[in-house]
Amino acid sequence: MIERWSRDQVLALAPDAASRSAAQKVAAPGKWSACGTTGTVVYGECEGSGARPYLACVDLTEPAYRCSCPSRKFPCKHALGLLLMWAADGVPVEQGAPQWVTEWVEARAERAAKEAAKIEEARTRKAAEVSSGEADGGAPGGGAPDGGAPGDGAHGAGRSGGSSRSGAESVRHGRVAAGLSELERWLDDQVRQGLAGAAEHEWEGLAKRLIDAQAPGVAGVVSRLVRVRADDDWPGRLLEEYALIHLLAVAYRRRAELPGALAETVLSRVGFPVPKEEVLAGAAVRDQWDVLGRRDEEQDRLTSRRVWLRGRRSGRAALVLSFAPQGQPLDASLVTGTTIEADLTYYPGAAPLRALVATRHGPGATDAMRSGPGAGGAAWPASGADDAARYGSGAGGAVAGTPPGVSPEQALDEVAGVLGEDPWTESWPLVLAGVVPGRDSIGGLPLHRAARDPWRLIAVSGGHPVTVAVEWTPRGLRPLTTWDDEGTAVIL
Repeated sequence: MIERWSRDQVLALAPDAASRSAAQKVAAPGKWSACGTTGTVVYGECEGSGARPYLACVDLTEPAYRCSCPSRKFPCKHALGLLLMWAADGVPVEQGAPQWVTEWVEARAERAAKEAAKIEEARTRKAAEVSSGEADGGAPGGGAPDGGAPGDGAHGAGRSGGSSRSGAESVRHGRVAAGLSELERWLDDQVRQGLAGAAEHEWEGLAKRLIDAQAPGVAGVVSRLVRVRADDDWPGRLLEEYALIHLLAVAYRRRAELPGALAETVLSRVGFPVPKEEVLAGAAVRDQWDVLGRRDEEQDRLTSRRVWLRGRRSGRAALVLSFAPQGQPLDASLVTGTTIEADLTYYPGAAPLRALVATRHGPGATDAMRSGPGAGGAAWPASGADDAARYGSGAGGAVAGTPPGVSPEQALDEVAGVLGEDPWTESWPLVLAGVVPGRDSIGGLPLHRAARDPWRLIAVSGGHPVTVAVEWTPRGLRPLTTWDDEGTAVIL
């Protein structure tokens, strides 16, 4: 049985304000000719504009959604309305589900089993390759045995995908090196001439040249300098950004001298991708993961979604990151305030944070990879939508209650350790326990300027200590979620 979500948690899944409003209108028993739940699946038939009702169901263990309506929003208003009724205990419990529901669930489980088998096969193959490399005297830790840099040539097989691509990778490294060399000279000129001489068109031109040099990660940082220049305290912040960019350029140039994990971090920050398949084939961390919150950002016609997690047993932090063009659905599989039993695999780095949900465990556990169109049977009209979130997860194996937290002092120690490993870290999830929130701070730690006056958090606290999940940033904390006296998640 899946723990029932709150109204806040359901509405937080809506892709936009219009969907939230429409879902509340649909969440009325009179709109549904039939509905029910088996404990892991919620389903129903909602009257629409046509003669036939829309068939909607939600697999709560992911969660995953399906509806026969033509909406391009995900989840649609019918799935959200159904969840709102379930959250209000307005959906009757049934012993079994209709055939159109069971066929969809079984088809998803079959696809998930195949994906899980592929991941396990990839892990076995990778372990065999590592063992073979060690037997041949290779360096499994990421450093190149001949003094070369990780990711270069044949010694960068983990990043390049093998010798067939090593030549192309070497060419790219040459371009990146030339682009970052120009960047270093430009930074030297900026510091020598004075910060006040920086102009927006210079940053834009430099970012474009870095894109041409195939260093998109650095280009993204340079393009953000325009926003820094607009702040009141821009001189200090701009100098900080310049210092971090310069550090990254130097680290890339000297990456052969770095430990393997730090060299991987530098490559990632510069913009060298790690194939998703390689990440999933890596060592998995199984834990009960609290979904602490999420934040969406739009930039360059692309929307990114950051979902923060913390492991209850391991204490590890994790970030599940997804992208979609503006107007397209984002990963809606991680429900804030739920706890999942799952295997996570991390992207390589000195302070690993970004991760993929590889395998879930618990009621109806399935692999977390995105499912394709389901075999829903003839009952599903051709216009039906079938989508599970890319790296899904959900309330399978849900654990009720407030997640464990730490004191502000312990949190600062953790952040200091992270920055010591990866000085380019821009955010990190924390759970603060026993803190009293104020208008501009939480437990004495300053809030981010965009998060000042957190009245909802202050109202839940009532002046008493609470547990708060936050996103740490160099500019201050961003509150994500708090929990009331009954352990119910309140999304901030």
